[in-house]
Amino acid sequence: MQSNPETVVKEFCNAWARLDLGAVMGFFAEDAVYHNIPMKPATGKDAIGKVIEGLLKGVKSIDFKIVHSAAHGNVVMNERVDSFDAGGKHISLPVMGVFEIDSHGKIKAWRDYFDLEMYMKQLR
Repeated sequence: MQSNPETVVKEFCNAWARLDLGAVMGFFAEDAVYHNIPMKPATGKDAIGKVIEGLLKGVKSIDFKIVHSAAHGNVVMNERVDSFDAGGKHISLPVMGVFEIDSHGKIKAWRDYFDLEMYMKQLR
């Protein structure tokens, strides 16, 4: 796996399209924290895996399209449009992500900011 933080995040976002939990989880450090704001944060790889497994349930396709990306040191920020098809619905959601990458090229923190109401409206 690459250790350049911006490359790690790009590869991580691309991995979601394979709908492979193992591939996605391979990017995380054991003690990582995932905070899908406004939900509660998940701490540790096992807890993150359970959250992501729930997100992937029933998903037919998923795409994280990076619109803009900026990196400074080990921190990468990206503006994305996350799109997925699940339960007969197509969801497309603007997201702002912040990633912190450790010295081994693993994600040690991931925070996503999005409009929950926009998401809920698309589910209805």
